[in-house]
Amino acid sequence: MEKPAVTTTEIHPLLARRWSPRSFSSQKVDPQTLKRIFEAARWAPSSFNDQPWRFIVGQKGDPTYSRIMETLVEFNQKWASTAPVLILAVGKTVSSKTGKPNSAFRYDTGQSIAYITFQAMHEGLFAHQMGGFDADKARQLFQIPEEYQPLTVTAIGYKEDPSQLEEDFRKMEVAPRQRIPLEEIVFADTFGEKFAW
Repeated sequence: MEKPAVTTTEIHPLLARRWSPRSFSSQKVDPQTLKRIFEAARWAPSSFNDQPWRFIVGQKGDPTYSRIMETLVEFNQKWASTAPVLILAVGKTVSSKTGKPNSAFRYDTGQSIAYITFQAMHEGLFAHQMGGFDADKARQLFQIPEEYQPLTVTAIGYKEDPSQLEEDFRKMEVAPRQRIPLEEIVFADTFGEKFAW
């Protein structure tokens, strides 16, 4: 199943194809593919080149996967178990360069996840990012140091037919994609003033 973006102007096909499925195949992701995905993340931009991102990776069947699954809210647990890979993204809150608080750590870690997402798409995989998880539980289960903050969990895998999902999730899977119009997000001069294309 494909859900290409209905865009107002042409964008890169990889970006147009990207969406966040909940139905994944049981096919494993081979180690070299995973390595390329994380190599892409390694080259994401960051403030002062601080590279605050860290990743805890679980593959279905291993204890790490089970512990990441434990941190998810019930809603996400119901579908995320179809994914062969779960990634817990953690950001370093203190700059390695200055020793001071890094106000950009969330933004920068988010960029690294975007790089993961698009490299995964390039590899024929899909990613679904989740904010619905218990960060405190993740910190406890993975003994995450105080200067690091658990930020998101991402499911990665090969897409599967949504028929395997519960009915409510199936409906979400096939629902049309929606986005706020450009004129509501791109401004000129003052906030809210439409940009003239």
